[in-house]
Amino acid sequence: MEPDLHAPLGQNRPAGKRRRFRISVPVAAGLVTVAGVLGLSLYTMQDEPALRRTAQVPTPVPAASAVEPTSGDGQTQASRRNSAGPGANVERTLTDDGSVVNKYSPRSHDGSGPLIIEASRIGQDPRLAGTANEDLLEDSPYGPLPAVSSVGLRPMDHYARPWSGARGTRIAIIVGGLGLSQTGTQRAIEELPSEITLAFAASGNSLQRWMQTSRRQGHEILMQIPMEPFGYSPSEADPATLLADAPAEQNIDRLHEAMASITGYTGIMNHLGGRLLSEAGALEPLLRDIASRGLMFVDDGTSARSASGSIAKAVELPHVFADMVLDTELDRSAILKKLDDLERLALRKGSAVGTASAFEESVQAISQWVQEASGRGIEIVGVSALAEDPADY
Repeated sequence: MEPDLHAPLGQNRPAGKRRRFRISVPVAAGLVTVAGVLGLSLYTMQDEPALRRTAQVPTPVPAASAVEPTSGDGQTQASRRNSAGPGANVERTLTDDGSVVNKYSPRSHDGSGPLIIEASRIGQDPRLAGTANEDLLEDSPYGPLPAVSSVGLRPMDHYARPWSGARGTRIAIIVGGLGLSQTGTQRAIEELPSEITLAFAASGNSLQRWMQTSRRQGHEILMQIPMEPFGYSPSEADPATLLADAPAEQNIDRLHEAMASITGYTGIMNHLGGRLLSEAGALEPLLRDIASRGLMFVDDGTSARSASGSIAKAVELPHVFADMVLDTELDRSAILKKLDDLERLALRKGSAVGTASAFEESVQAISQWVQEASGRGIEIVGVSALAEDPADY
């Protein structure tokens, strides 16, 4: 006989059998929830033994989401390195199970302007690419000059174009002379791929506007400084030219005046300069000043007697030596052939640097070639990615 499971205890049920209870799914879920709340309440009523290791660390917001190794004071290596700079207060909590919880809150700062929290040490947030980082500027009689921040951040790193980090074949192409021709400058900025580094002539026009436009489109930029060539004629040359026989103070003043023309650049590149580059005594104070400002120096490679490489090592200056000029012959086919030569050199060396001017033929050839080279696995990078940097050693 089928037992009546709804009968009172002991009635209509065979001896030795137990009553089976059926619990609906909603009821079961409710019981689990209640148990969880009770457990959490008991946990929080403790003397917070799992949350005792808490440290407040003033640091910029780290770029990586992964937790970095901490020292005994609860700070990561990055937070200790940046603890003096502006940014956020970070409350880092280590729980008993080994998890780390980070709580960020804005830190008070001087001034009425917006606070920019440094999110990355290499490369700038694209949304802010046209805006100078005030921590990387120094006042001068000529205007703001690049400077290393109080926490050691260099303009070369902050304004660099990010790249993949892969150690494949890399090529940097610099197109110079921007700012001298309004039409040529606009064409170069609009048509060249964002991977191309742009060099602005210190004597150009509307430089700040062009700088902002090019930075917002992803270009890394350089400041191009006129330097004394062999056969220099004062009557024909740029009056801001740095001279081999000029007092060091005069050359430094001219360098600073040119530097203050724009912001947001990673380094200085020579325009001409065969004679000055070969005179170590005149060149050394200039490169030392550039190094002290967290910039790199790009030698365009046109002077076989240049001393920039040896001096750069002595003053710990990041340095790039260009491998070839791409548009010595102003013909599109000839420029494409030079670009192919640059690729072969890069395949042999691992990397290579080419330079060109903002001529229409150069812009068209480079734009076409970059698209083709990317399909062959060549990575086009900002020139700072190929700098020989003492900080890496």
